[in-house]
Amino acid sequence: MKTRKMMTKRVKVTKNGKILKRKGGQDHFNSRESSKVTRNKRRDLTLGGTFAKVLKQQA
Repeated sequence: MKTRKMMTKRVKVTKNGKILKRKGGQDHFNSRESSKVTRNKRRDLTLGGTFAKVLKQQA
């Protein structure tokens, strides 16, 4: 099975095997959002469950 290039560019696998992904919607139109949303966008998401399992098989 070939690796999906789109996902390899958007996802990082840590040493412990966790899969990290940036939150969406960070590019522009951020001034209208609350400061709480802006702070939460700075963090990376940890993907889990079936989605993570499939990504690990492809990577």
